[in-house]
Amino acid sequence: MLKRRGPSFAIALSAVMLTGLAPGAAVAADIDDPWAPGPIYRTVTDDAGQLQLQSMGRPDGQDMVFRISGSVYANVEGNALDPKIRHGQKLFNLEGYNIRRLYRVPGTTQIHQLSREIVFYTSPTNPTQILTEWTNPVDGKIYPVVPINNDRVAFGPFNVTPSYVGPPLQQRHEETAWTSDIPVNTNFGATPGERFGLKNGHYSAMEMFDFYVDDRERAARTVDGTVPTGAMKTKISWSRTSPWAPFMCLPEESVQGQLTYHARSWALNSYAEVEPWLRAKIDLQYPLYQAAPTDPGVSENSWTSFYNKQLGRGATTWAQWCTTNGR
Repeated sequence: MLKRRGPSFAIALSAVMLTGLAPGAAVAADIDDPWAPGPIYRTVTDDAGQLQLQSMGRPDGQDMVFRISGSVYANVEGNALDPKIRHGQKLFNLEGYNIRRLYRVPGTTQIHQLSREIVFYTSPTNPTQILTEWTNPVDGKIYPVVPINNDRVAFGPFNVTPSYVGPPLQQRHEETAWTSDIPVNTNFGATPGERFGLKNGHYSAMEMFDFYVDDRERAARTVDGTVPTGAMKTKISWSRTSPWAPFMCLPEESVQGQLTYHARSWALNSYAEVEPWLRAKIDLQYPLYQAAPTDPGVSENSWTSFYNKQLGRGATTWAQWCTTNGR
């Protein structure tokens, strides 16, 4: 894909000529670490590849954050649970973040994206009120609310060479956009061996992401041969359709419906830029999520995290957890 040479590019190029570096470019000392992604990132010349890698993490190898804010709705075919749960009813707000970094396997062109994510279910009328319990309208019982707390979420390795290319890009007014739609179908009944009340023991969902970067930001951060520092100013629209969350104790096999998540996300340079009210909760109860992992490992999602942390990796079953915790 050819680099654009419009006015925004000219302005960015002028800055490069005056300073000798791209805006936010890393100096050599920042990328000498053998785990740093910078030395191989700077070999990429495809705009889409550079943008995609910068949405995955900072090319200078430091942590960045995608702050997440949205809502969760009941999606019930035929409004079958009305009046207990209405189709389209907002059940929760959603507030949290994913903290991530790029990790290079030393001596290779292999890059991993390493992250942790912590997202709280909050009051449907007050986004900053973190819920600790929820009343199940179907069985009338109160259950503890378990946040999305995935340690870790890892992707890769990706072979990052001069031939690396990213996804198709689209122009939307003064922004560059690209998408990532991910169908998920995992047999939890087979591995890890817990059905969670899911139909056929399968977790079936859709994860859909739209990424947006302002054209001026794109021009400033896609200068070939440089390593931008800080987080690229990226906006994301995220939607997910998935079964009832495991803490809700609504078996998909017998309770018709699912959840629809709809959220916005935006990049921050570091954990320090997360709002104080959210950091206070993390610092007190979830300090692990102040930083991204430092090496690759097994990934978690909301369901395997619940299995590992709430069910003791199979020491108890999901049905037993619901029986024990419902009151």
